[in-house]
Amino acid sequence: MIKCLSFDLDDTFWDIRPVIKNMDATLYQWLAANAPAYTEQFALENFSLLREEVVADYPHLAHSVTDIRIKGLQIALARCGYNKSQVSLLAAEGFAIALQARQLVDYFPYVWKALDQLKAQGYLMGAITNGNAEIDKVGLSKHLDFEFNAHQVGVAKPHPGIFEAMLEHTNLQPEQVIHIGDNPITDVQGAQELGMATIWVNVITQPWNHSFSADQSITCISELPGAVKRIEEGRRSGS
Repeated sequence: MIKCLSFDLDDTFWDIRPVIKNMDATLYQWLAANAPAYTEQFALENFSLLREEVVADYPHLAHSVTDIRIKGLQIALARCGYNKSQVSLLAAEGFAIALQARQLVDYFPYVWKALDQLKAQGYLMGAITNGNAEIDKVGLSKHLDFEFNAHQVGVAKPHPGIFEAMLEHTNLQPEQVIHIGDNPITDVQGAQELGMATIWVNVITQPWNHSFSADQSITCISELPGAVKRIEEGRRSGS
């Protein structure tokens, strides 16, 4: 019997691309006012280059978008000539501004209707995310009962550790959970390898080029309750 639904967030409930674009623009504007040497030396596009540099040079931080962002700011600010204490303060303050902007998301259609319906059916529901959206900041705390993110746990999907943290928290077995997300590897394969059922959310529309498949696939969030129901019925029938 399915008792819990775990959800990815980015590109599952909203398109992450405009969120990051606004986050970068907000941070760049703040840096122009508070660390002008940065914007005098670097263009807005430098944020993506910094992310790539940090992941390459500090692989132990690769699971955490929070640590990647902070380390990138520290590196760039030091290159601009700010001293150690300035770098520490500006990076912390700048990241706080960026994180506020990170919570401004525009939901896909039918998210609230689908979540209301599933919540009313009595499922325990929560988030498992590699990002740093916070369910209480993006308006999901009334629907989701828990959140595990890669920065908090110390590993990112598809690592089994982040799914296992959820299972331990809920005191459930993998076969009692459906994991729902957009990424074929981090969401579908990662959850399936632990024995969870999966629903692939393909609202943004991407091709599927893998030998494995999700238990159900949807292209609109309005289809989510039906996909959950089909998995439940399949489990009851033994198929």
